[in-house]
Amino acid sequence: MGELTVHPLPREGASLAVDFSHPNRTLIHGCFLEKVTCGEEEREFYTYIPRDLEYCQPCLVVAPPAGEEPLVYMETSGLRALAEEKRLYLHLLIPREGGWRTDGSDADYMNAVYAAVQRRDYYVTMQDNLYACGMGDGAAVAHQAAQRMTSEWSGLFTFGPVGCDLLETAHVRAESQEQNGLELRIAAAKAQLPVWVAVKELDGNTAAALEYWKAQDHVEGEPLSGRGADEIWMPSPVRRTSEVNEEQIAQVRLTLGDEMVSLGTLKRMWSYIGLARRHRGYGQKNLRYFKTPAACGATLHEMEFEGLARLWYEYVPPCCTPDREWPLVVTMHGRGGTAETFFDLTDMFHVAQERKFIAVFPQAGIHQQKPGGLKNVLYWNGSYEGKPVNDVGFIRAMVADIESRLPIDKGRVYACGQSSGGIMADVLSTSASDVFTACASWSGMYHPKKVHGTYPKTEPVIPTMFICGENDTLCAEKGEDPELPFRLIPELRRDIMEKLERCKLDRERVQHWTTAPIDWYCWTDGQGVPMLTVGIVRDMPHANYPEESWISYDQFLSSFARDGEGRLRYRGQVVRSVLEK
Repeated sequence: MGELTVHPLPREGASLAVDFSHPNRTLIHGCFLEKVTCGEEEREFYTYIPRDLEYCQPCLVVAPPAGEEPLVYMETSGLRALAEEKRLYLHLLIPREGGWRTDGSDADYMNAVYAAVQRRDYYVTMQDNLYACGMGDGAAVAHQAAQRMTSEWSGLFTFGPVGCDLLETAHVRAESQEQNGLELRIAAAKAQLPVWVAVKELDGNTAAALEYWKAQDHVEGEPLSGRGADEIWMPSPVRRTSEVNEEQIAQVRLTLGDEMVSLGTLKRMWSYIGLARRHRGYGQKNLRYFKTPAACGATLHEMEFEGLARLWYEYVPPCCTPDREWPLVVTMHGRGGTAETFFDLTDMFHVAQERKFIAVFPQAGIHQQKPGGLKNVLYWNGSYEGKPVNDVGFIRAMVADIESRLPIDKGRVYACGQSSGGIMADVLSTSASDVFTACASWSGMYHPKKVHGTYPKTEPVIPTMFICGENDTLCAEKGEDPELPFRLIPELRRDIMEKLERCKLDRERVQHWTTAPIDWYCWTDGQGVPMLTVGIVRDMPHANYPEESWISYDQFLSSFARDGEGRLRYRGQVVRSVLEK
């Protein structure tokens, strides 16, 4: 593959040119030296990015053997070839002189790299698909790092004996933390984790590590074997928890007699470890197998709109036959996410199967998220060099394209989204209400500083839903509000008050009920039609979880439709308050 050259990072991300035909493409490629602060110490690590890699692909963070020069080892071990073939971001730790330490300091360094690669200074990664790897004496570092914040890593695989006793440090956890207003939140909770260990022979510490992970993963019974593993401990086939939010999928695998690292063994282990991803939600992140749109039957569609290549995934369930018209649900990802990742995160395509509607997952335009930062972070209602990106126009064009090809019930077109996508859904509720019948926003509503374009208001007024976590620092605040039964940041509070006024709803006339983990607040018009519904999710940060998709469609969106005369109906009843406006 040629000798690796370490390139200097650009002075700032804003200096990098954006390719408008591939707006989601990483703007740098090759090998770079990055810095991270760990405690009071500054450490370095290498980042390797394959050419033409897209944002939000999986990240592999590796602790290589201390006796090897990291860049040479990247080549000889097959790590670089793995990153090229599997389209991964590769991050290589650099040991201090004297080798790796098992006192926890190097584990903290590895976890600091986990957070650092999500800064969005030069590329965009996602907290849901980071994987830990250790080789030689670096195996102990990877195990300790994953032990300290298991709920953040999506998988762990190591080559060589585990040179520390994980049972002695079973109680150790990293501190939970937020990251500078980004979407990243580190809970550092104990959780299940897919693990694969390759060793020449089983010693005491490695056996203890296996016992630790077996307990974490709740695996039972005698081990199986196969697929390159001598022993595979499987979770119980009996499901004890809802698969809407988490699947008990983590296996513990052991390969004996061979700890040599090669491209073949890396690919074999990655074929299992890379299957799982973390999904944010209330309580902690949940582990689930990743489902690509293509594997689930969705099709990719593209158009150029106002000079920018735009795309969306379209899922038409087999039950939605062309002999009748079907509802359409537009589901929009958050800042820094992609249409591909949100397809899986929301589970909306499963809702579409069961409830019989067509689901589409569009990809946002671009925006410069931070001063001096990248100009192509995917973001709804952003701007490029001071010019707003017309995302409302794109959504209108996309819906028109879909309606020209598929049997869509134009009276049942709905929008929903999370974070920046939630803001977008809220913008559509006031600036494309002639297209959409109802909108649901998750962890994001209209925010004047986060919407960089202005759109004319449309009629009619349509019903809206908003759901956010009580610990969502980008939406909610602690304490009491003198006028509302919950407290939001000032910008979102203002939006709620404007909705109440626009819909002519009595602020004092609010219904409240609880269906755990959500406290619901609903304002109805004189007919009892829920024109504004707010849900506050207990113990949840800035996130969405799959059940929100089911709740939003079943309990809210599907209740509304427009009839042949364009009148809004709620469960078949004409909504008179809308007609009177």
